[in-house]
Amino acid sequence: MNNINLNNFNIGNYEPMTLMGGVNVLESDSVVMNVAEKFAESTKDLNINWIFKGSYDKANRSSISSFRGPGIDEGLRMLEKVKSEFNVPIITDIHEPSQAEQVAEVSDVIQIPAFLCRQTDLVIAAAKTNKIIQFKKPQFLSAIEMKNVIEKCMQAGNKKVILCERGNSFGYNNLIVDMINFQIMKELEVPVIFDATHSLQLPGGLGHAAGGRREYLLPLAKAGLSQCIAGLFIEAHPDPDNAKCDGPCAISSDEISKVLNQLVALDEFIKNQFRAD
Repeated sequence: MNNINLNNFNIGNYEPMTLMGGVNVLESDSVVMNVAEKFAESTKDLNINWIFKGSYDKANRSSISSFRGPGIDEGLRMLEKVKSEFNVPIITDIHEPSQAEQVAEVSDVIQIPAFLCRQTDLVIAAAKTNKIIQFKKPQFLSAIEMKNVIEKCMQAGNKKVILCERGNSFGYNNLIVDMINFQIMKELEVPVIFDATHSLQLPGGLGHAAGGRREYLLPLAKAGLSQCIAGLFIEAHPDPDNAKCDGPCAISSDEISKVLNQLVALDEFIKNQFRAD
């Protein structure tokens, strides 16, 4: 099993939980810093390995009127501020090969969005930065097909790959999470992260935007951790009902501590069971 070292902690399926926690889109400094501070406090108290997540551009929104974000220059400034203020590594998405090098100057983990993980030029550009590359498993792919994505990245000279589960399309406007996917992707010998937030999405469920089921975040995240995986991906917002993007899936930043308390305890229990076996 290939663990990945980042900032003196290991990201691995049998290592203590890694949390990719932050905001969906970088709305403003005040929103970003509020959420970052809540995650920083909770992860420090619980000794959780934390990576801050935020998107500078949501390029695949349902509607032309959807909020996309501040753009790459302003977004990277905001991410650099979080990185400096909280001494935390950063993960953010890229959508075009030309963005890879600029983003790599700030981001420790480059994320390839689910809809784009088969874009060979994008994968190669990301891989050549020599950063850790996280691939969201598309809603339309089986878990075993992610082997092809890994091979593209490794052929470009980068073996630091993480796979992220985020559910599969189930009819119209719905996602399901197949727990067997975690085991299949673990067999590909890479760390597996569970995006519990976007697995709660109802794609296009509001007609002009995605709906969501944030009330089920905790039980779904627990189910994912039961599979002995590297960690979780969770988004929060100070006022989810008025978030500019994917608010129905985000938890309130005031709930971060309560949620993480339960999740880190379960992660420790599951991995202690594995070590005992």
